[in-house]
Order: sequence, then C-alpha cells, then structure tokens
Amino acid sequence: MTIDLTRRTLLQLAGATSLAMAAAAAARAEGIPQGGGPTYASRTPMHVGMVTLRVKNLDTVADYYRDVIGLAVMERSATAAKLGTAGITLLVLDARPNAAIEPRNAAGLYHTAFLMPTRKDLARWLVAAASHRVKLSGFADHLVSESVYLDDPEGNGIEVYADRAPSQWQWSEGTVKMASDELNIPDLLSLTNTRIADYAKAPDGMRIGHMHLRVGDLTEAERFYHGTVGLDPTRKRNGAAFLSSGRYHHHLGMNVWQSEGAGQRDDSTTGLAWFSLVTEKQDILAAQEERLRKGGAKVTALADGVEAIDPWGTRVRLLRV
Repeated sequence: MTIDLTRRTLLQLAGATSLAMAAAAAARAEGIPQGGGPTYASRTPMHVGMVTLRVKNLDTVADYYRDVIGLAVMERSATAAKLGTAGITLLVLDARPNAAIEPRNAAGLYHTAFLMPTRKDLARWLVAAASHRVKLSGFADHLVSESVYLDDPEGNGIEVYADRAPSQWQWSEGTVKMASDELNIPDLLSLTNTRIADYAKAPDGMRIGHMHLRVGDLTEAERFYHGTVGLDPTRKRNGAAFLSSGRYHHHLGMNVWQSEGAGQRDDSTTGLAWFSLVTEKQDILAAQEERLRKGGAKVTALADGVEAIDPWGTRVRLLRV
C-alpha cells in the first residue's frame, strides 16, 4: 500500500474529501478553532489511570478494543471484560444488556484518549486501521500532539494520539498553545512501511493520556475539577476547558457543545461508569480528599483512595498506586 493510497483511504474512512475537512472534524472533537514525550503524561503528580464503561453488547465492544486498539483481554466473563497492555488494566467493560444508549446531549464521556509511546507507534496503528477499513471520524495536528478520532460500536468516543516532546509545547501565562491543523499524513507514515500492517497489539507503553467529558456547565465543571479535585487549567476556549497536573497539556478536557444545560446522568444507560486519577504520593491523595470534603463533594472511601461524584453524576476515583 503506497502512502498516497493510505492517505486517500484514511480520508475515505474519515468521511472526508480533504485533509482540511478531516482537520475540521478533529477541531470539533477538541473544540479548537482552526487557524511530548508520551511518558510525560504519566510522570506528573496526578495522571489518568483507567476507565470503566457500561456497555450493552460486551462481546462486540470488547472485541473492538482488542482488534482495533490492540488491547489485550486480561479477564473476561459473561458480565465484564478487563483490557490493557503489559499487565496494566486500562479499560473495564461492564455488561448492561438491557441499558439504553446514553444520549449524546447528556453529560458523560466525550472520548477516552489512548496515548501511544512514540510517533512511529501511531503511524503503525494508522496503517493497520486503514488496512482493516476502520471507520474514523477525524484526524489533526494539535501542535502538542497528533491525533486520530473514532467511535466504538456503541458510540463511545476514542482518540488515539502521540505527543510531541514537551520542549516543543508553547506556553504563555499558564496557557498552552493548541490548534487543529491538518495532519501531515505522508510525514507521519514515512516512519513505517505502509505496505505492511504490522500493528498486532498495543505497545507496552500505551496509557490513557487524557479523558474528555461532556458537562452541563463549564464554570461549574471548572469549580469541581480545578477547585475541588485540584487539576490546573491549561486552556479555555470556545465552550471547552482543559486541565492537567504537572504542566501536561491536558489530562482532562471538558465541553458543553452538545450537553450545555444537561442535568444528572442516568446510571441505567450505557457510557462512562467511572475513571481514575492516580498518584504515587499519599500526601497528594490526602490533600485531594480534604479539598473534596471541604468543597461539599459526595465522597466515598475506597481501599486505595476515594471516589467523588461531579455535578452531573460522573464518578472520578482518586487513587494511590
């Protein structure tokens, strides 16, 4: 498969006739008007650990994350599946066969972002996605990273991306510069053999780099995830806000594009059950719990941390690892 053919195939899979159209789709996915070393994301004081989704068809969704993302199925039963890489759990699927699909205008998950260890890993994955005719929803260069967007069979958003080196990120007064430029597909694919789809499984170093949520009100969301949980704002624009720990570009994105004014989530529907933010330091975890309780958040003690519930019913677990 030549680079040109792969490029054309990717455009077709993204439902686009040009790179500009695909970049526009990615701009909508990150809310950035048009205009990294991957280990950095998990070296910060807090970072994303794992995600649990409620799904109607466990086998179909589990197979998708195995076959398309390359996650290993670590455990599987009639009611749940645990997937990850290198023995580390990244995703748990909880079977809810009678659940209704969560509406896209409800608060909840916008996408789970799987961070590749290297740019070459992203290129290899993209060739495999094209060769298997995986439907894509957009791709773009975000300056801090390069990203591809898609949806699982039940509409849960996914981002697969690779970071640029943190030395290349541009900061000004606490705000990181991001964009949704056209992804340079030929340059990305020059890192691998486009005639061979050799991406058989997720690299050992793959992690969930960030989560992106739908929320009902951006100010209220910032009050909870910044003021109470303790993440630092890195960017706010166009109905979206981005926060992180340790000057990562973002561990958490939040938007109101489809969900402005949304009320409490319905736990009987599919979608995000909970995600975790993890730390290695007990003092950070203790400070998190104190902030949550002082902020009036509903907090439940867990064996290795606490679980809090955001204003729309999305659960976040703050855990020590």
